[in-house]
Amino acid sequence: MAISLNRFIEKTNLLTQTEIDKVRLLAFYHHVHQEDFEFSVDLICGWFEDLGLHKPNKSRLKQNLSKSRCFVKGKEQESFRLHASELKSLKEEHSFISEKSEEIEATDTILPDSLYENTRGYIESLSKQINASYENNIFDGCAVLMRRLLEICLIHSYEHQGIDTEIRDSNGNYKMLSDIVSNAINNPKLSLSRNTKSCLENFRAIGNFSAHKIYYNARRSDIQKVILEYRAAIEELLYKNGIKK
Repeated sequence: MAISLNRFIEKTNLLTQTEIDKVRLLAFYHHVHQEDFEFSVDLICGWFEDLGLHKPNKSRLKQNLSKSRCFVKGKEQESFRLHASELKSLKEEHSFISEKSEEIEATDTILPDSLYENTRGYIESLSKQINASYENNIFDGCAVLMRRLLEICLIHSYEHQGIDTEIRDSNGNYKMLSDIVSNAINNPKLSLSRNTKSCLENFRAIGNFSAHKIYYNARRSDIQKVILEYRAAIEELLYKNGIKK
């Protein structure tokens, strides 16, 4: 997946550029995603509007595009495209645009941004992956990731309370999640809410089925029915383990 428009805008400092340079950069971005890309003044105004920028004066913009050496007339009437030499220059200057992005793009379908932002990098990444997998119908992957985040948050809660020895085996390794969940439900020192206690085993089971059941595939409905409780449980654990204040 190529770099997102938001990331491209950030890396090129696009919002600080002159109007004509904004057009130049946006045309380049769209060209990378669509070969032989051509654009009209109306399309440019749409770009600016989508980005919350001041709408250009169409007559002045058209005149500036015609005068600039960065652009040439397109095949369609009233259209423009980037000059070949300008394209070459832009590709050299912004080679990062063709690199595959590791940015996770997702909305807050399961875990809202406000829940995981400014926690820890790996928790933020897992939370974004949970949302992204659900949005892209990767339900087994979503269930396994939900299980993993739950396990991490539980372990950190035990560590923060200074009682992590209760979920370690004789070799000092953490026990299976089933044992951790069983302990968490009955552990007065951890003091989980009644709602979270009642849901922990469900969250674990959904992730286990997706990870280990040969003939099982998770469906949207499997995850939908636990979203609200899962969100609340993760938030509670993030406070229990001191990651959120």
